[in-house]
Amino acid sequence: MTGAERRKQILSLMRESSKPLSGSALGTATGVSRQVVVQDIALLRTEGHSILATARGYLLDEPRHLTRSFKVYHTNERTEEELTMIVDLGGCILDVMVNHRIYGKMSAPLNIKNRRDVQVFMNNLKTGKSTPLLNVTSGYHFHQIAADSEEILDEIENALRENNFLSELLPYEKEA
Repeated sequence: MTGAERRKQILSLMRESSKPLSGSALGTATGVSRQVVVQDIALLRTEGHSILATARGYLLDEPRHLTRSFKVYHTNERTEEELTMIVDLGGCILDVMVNHRIYGKMSAPLNIKNRRDVQVFMNNLKTGKSTPLLNVTSGYHFHQIAADSEEILDEIENALRENNFLSELLPYEKEA
């Protein structure tokens, strides 16, 4: 994992947490020492992220967004269309997760919030030797999406449904 990827993961972990996260806990989660996390926090602050240091750990000081999980299905060719539709409606794609019947749940942070992020993601797919995570489950996957309001999440859900991206949850997935 590169430093940039690690810092992105640290931000994601702080966004998901409702309580402060210690430097040691963030280091364990990202596979580095507490000292490296301290340096990463300093770099994130210079990038403009408001991170508070408390006696119990670090807190991301940014507005909390509402989130909703969507199960979607599509081919590789429709990935850009799906992501662009979500960000154009005001959503931020926090992650992607697949629920493989043999390997279990696998997820990766995305934090795609605008068309530029979509283009960077698509370019990374085109120039890399990897394929989207959805390929291990024949196109089925989940996205955790953040937005400023329930209305925006409802619009995203309706657009996903109208464009044949939304997929029904299976009984065992409703419990997950």
